Amino acid sequence: MSTIAASEAGTRERILDLVIQHGPITAAELASQLDLTAAAVRRHILALEEDGLIVEHEATTGPHTPRRGRPARLYVSTELGQARLTNAYSDIARATMAFLEEELGEEAVEAFAEAKFAALFERYEPRVAAAGEDPLDRAQALADALTADGYAATVRTVGDGFALQLCQGNCPVLRVAHEYPQLCAAETRAFGKLLDLHVQRLATLADGEHVCTTNIPLNVRPTKGQE
Repeated sequence: MSTIAASEAGTRERILDLVIQHGPITAAELASQLDLTAAAVRRHILALEEDGLIVEHEATTGPHTPRRGRPARLYVSTELGQARLTNAYSDIARATMAFLEEELGEEAVEAFAEAKFAALFERYEPRVAAAGEDPLDRAQALADALTADGYAATVRTVGDGFALQLCQGNCPVLRVAHEYPQLCAAETRAFGKLLDLHVQRLATLADGEHVCTTNIPLNVRPTKGQE
């Protein structure tokens, strides 16, 4: 591969990573983050679309929705694009879950999911606790920990500051979660416990959405059933 071709491929991968992490995202936002021209970004976007790695997503509401004129062109990753960041762990986890379900029943699957995210809680809790008491700081610490594990997580404020949303642009166990939603449920409970707040899962990649979104209303403590 020539130096130019390698550079082009590297830029394309960076754009895909940004779309996975921050999508829905516009070409202008991508250009700003990468210090490229909008025309250069659109060329890479076209190539990624042709490869089936990203698709256009029309904004109907939200910060990208223009008051007049044509809707902003937003881009999100496809499941194929997600798979670019998925490692072989998915295959191992999938086989493990299938074995547990067949040999020991659904209760064993539930126990596996709880154990997986209990371990996640133990690893993340010191980092989240070190962030202090502010919910945004704690949520950002959680997002940083998730990103380090390949989940491409971000935090945003919504509802005029009355809630936060934790968004995960990638799921390393996406193919497993398609078949075993117990993983998503256990993960959500772990998030609530880590943040010590009521949380609600609004969307998941496993259900075909473009990002996993967890809503975090502020000043709402978890109920006993969520602890």
